[in-house]
Amino acid sequence: MYHQPVLKNRRTLLERAEKFISEIYFTDCNLRGRLYGDACPLESISSSLSQQRIPFLEAVKQNFEPYQVGDTFGPTWWTCWFKVSLRIPDSWRGKQVHLSWESDGEAMVWRDEQPVQGLTKEGEKTSYILTECLKDDEPHSISLYVELACNSLFGAGQGSMIAAPDPDRKYSVQKAELVVFKSDVRELLTDLEMLVDMVKLLGEGEQRGYQALFTANEMVNLCEPTNPSSFPAARSLAQKFFSQRNGESQHTVHAMGHCHIDSAWLWPYEETIRKCARSWVTVIRLMEKNPHMVFTCSQAQQFDWVKSWYPGLFSQIQHFVKKGQFIPVGGTWVEMDGNLPSGESMVRQFLEGQRFFKKEFGNYCKEFWLPDTFGYSAQLPQLMQSSGITRFLTQKLSWNLVNTFPHNTFFWEGLDGSQVLTHFPPGNSYEMKGKVEDLVNTVKNNKDKGRANHSAALFGFGDGGGGPTQLMLDRLDRVQDTDGLPRVQMSSPNRLFSELEADSSLLCTWTGELFLELHNGTYTTQAQIKLGNRQCETLLHDVEVASSLNLGTPYQIFMFSPSTCFNGYGYNIGGVTEIQCWSHTHSHTHSENETVLSLSLCSREAISHGCSGNQFVLFDDVPLYWDAWDVMDYHLQTRKPVVEVVSPVQIASPGGLRGSVTFTLRISDKSTITQEIILDAMCPYIKFNTQVEWFESHKFLKVEFPVRVRSPNATYEIQFGHLQRPTHRNTSWDWARFEVPITSFIQLRAPKSPDANADMGSHQFTYAVMPHTGTFQEASVIQWAYNLNNPLRLIDHAPGSHIVAWSAFSVSAAAVILETVKQVVSTPCCCFQPLNPLLIRPLLSCDLLERVDPSRPAPITASGISISFSPFQIVSLLLYLK
Repeated sequence: MYHQPVLKNRRTLLERAEKFISEIYFTDCNLRGRLYGDACPLESISSSLSQQRIPFLEAVKQNFEPYQVGDTFGPTWWTCWFKVSLRIPDSWRGKQVHLSWESDGEAMVWRDEQPVQGLTKEGEKTSYILTECLKDDEPHSISLYVELACNSLFGAGQGSMIAAPDPDRKYSVQKAELVVFKSDVRELLTDLEMLVDMVKLLGEGEQRGYQALFTANEMVNLCEPTNPSSFPAARSLAQKFFSQRNGESQHTVHAMGHCHIDSAWLWPYEETIRKCARSWVTVIRLMEKNPHMVFTCSQAQQFDWVKSWYPGLFSQIQHFVKKGQFIPVGGTWVEMDGNLPSGESMVRQFLEGQRFFKKEFGNYCKEFWLPDTFGYSAQLPQLMQSSGITRFLTQKLSWNLVNTFPHNTFFWEGLDGSQVLTHFPPGNSYEMKGKVEDLVNTVKNNKDKGRANHSAALFGFGDGGGGPTQLMLDRLDRVQDTDGLPRVQMSSPNRLFSELEADSSLLCTWTGELFLELHNGTYTTQAQIKLGNRQCETLLHDVEVASSLNLGTPYQIFMFSPSTCFNGYGYNIGGVTEIQCWSHTHSHTHSENETVLSLSLCSREAISHGCSGNQFVLFDDVPLYWDAWDVMDYHLQTRKPVVEVVSPVQIASPGGLRGSVTFTLRISDKSTITQEIILDAMCPYIKFNTQVEWFESHKFLKVEFPVRVRSPNATYEIQFGHLQRPTHRNTSWDWARFEVPITSFIQLRAPKSPDANADMGSHQFTYAVMPHTGTFQEASVIQWAYNLNNPLRLIDHAPGSHIVAWSAFSVSAAAVILETVKQVVSTPCCCFQPLNPLLIRPLLSCDLLERVDPSRPAPITASGISISFSPFQIVSLLLYLK
């Protein structure tokens, strides 16, 4: 009997299997070339171009002209609607039929006036299933519309993804036809792909890798691409291999569909709405076909958009939420920044987000979901706990440039001691593809081996949308329990965290902020947006106080773009506006050569010997890749003082209640600085009112105050509190903090991608320096910083009305800040006349979702409301006024 020779060359066998499924090589005779059968042209295709994003019912009324595949249209950000008429040949009975559509841009298929499928080459979605198995009683003649956005998943960058958009780009459809799809070929291709990847990922030292190699080779021997009857024998070999199970101790991967969509990034807001619809309707189609599929989705704002613009799709989402497949997560209105918004803005993110999820889906979220934010404030654990959330998922710290974060599963302890169970998916991605590489990396990268035996794997195209595909699901289904790989189960966030909670006794604790050692330039780019955000926060704070005390009109909160600025509540103890270099009332300033040479308090000098304060300096700002995102450490070696004087120091106010001087410096032939330095009577700080005309390219403007203080740490304001960071560079963790965020500061950058005109123009801002004696608490730095950032606001009264001086609230402890007074969102407080004494009915403590907390009494005494605080604790009270 003849026996086949036993081959021993790993390379030839591996490459043989790779070429057998290749999309490039030998497609005339390999298996990949048999994925599609017969093809048939469309009966007709016509198009209509629109500059605006118009609704479906308006689009179909437009004038449609015949379109030829290959014709170009555009430009960028326009929309081209296609009307497609097709007829499926009767001879294709019993076959799976697809509309094959390959084009530039992002497309949505509409059928019977409803969106049914998203299409994009970048998201590996280039066909719409017309029928799984053509039957005689099914419609053979079909009319569809395809809405095609003239932008890609990642905008329209000119030359690179993050470059400024090309406004004149043209787009085209490269393929539009009917095809027969051979699902049996797809099944074999997926089997072989997973085996080949196991060979490559497990390596030459693993026996299991060789078993995968020889299984794949035998499958190629058995499989004749032109003879489908040979497929079952080949598939049975794969099924036998994949069914060989793991041991009991193997790591478990909790697979969840995912589609991170940036609400604002490389495209207009309006396009985000369509990205959500395209991605989520595709998920619905997958769920209909795969009842075990689970998909996690955050951001109430995006759900609200879809509810408004695609009500039919939103109803389908609500249906699958009830079934437990489409799982809302996050609990916030958007996936907000973790450092920039004020504390109250973050509170509103949770309050409004949780209210939306409860109203629309019947439950509050248990997990805070923030996969793509560039660092996380140390107050977030307390904000989560007070919003009904005890779990947190992100992965961004895997992007650290210098140090590797030591954990994937741990308890994160915040500023006040609040703890939340935190998980970073070890695969270091929120857009996996269900491949062997994702599973191997999940186990290999797990930094808590022995402490945590469960991890998340989030699969699906993200950032610009797209989401999961059928192929990703098929890959994961094959290896649910396959020797050599971790166990894989389609899971939910609740199931994952429940498993982690059940075996959490060995988990470590990380205390303080989660600092991302990358993208630290995002806090000093697009200064006008940040200024608008801060102004909105301040204005809304004041409007809410006035409205709550019947001093103004009702108000509306805006939750998106400017993250908005609660019941009356306070915290202990918060905010410095800058690094500690502050002071008291009797100070003396000497200015010369447009810098501050001396700043003294009670004869004690604050400026370092031989140095000048208020020294403007310019740095080169050329990062490695992420232009608007990153500031690299080497920029510090390019320091150039700004010394050229345009207008020398002049006295603007000679003294009395205010003394001030002005001057103008030249940064370059395009940019200048004009500044007024102000010293007010009875004010402990010196103000610097600054105007910068800024027209630089890849430069960074800062101002320096070298101070005569030696301390290993400096104090920085964060939301509802402050923390200390090192001033030295002893370790790589210290050095990586060369550029850090605080909630009140200004620097100017000049990146050119993705916005070629970022920060160009006029900027006006104020900063202050306050040297002081004693601790910053003793010097009331926090209160003075509030005064600077929140100046008194005048409220007009009707002419002739009688005004009585009164105070609605006062706080007896200097360590407590009364941060916000507002009406509750559900039941407005009773109005009262501000001229009468403020009467309060029995008082209740509540959480940040305004739910009464009977465990925290707040008794009313003769001297007022008695409240106990622990350090950095946020306390919220419900006051019923009458």
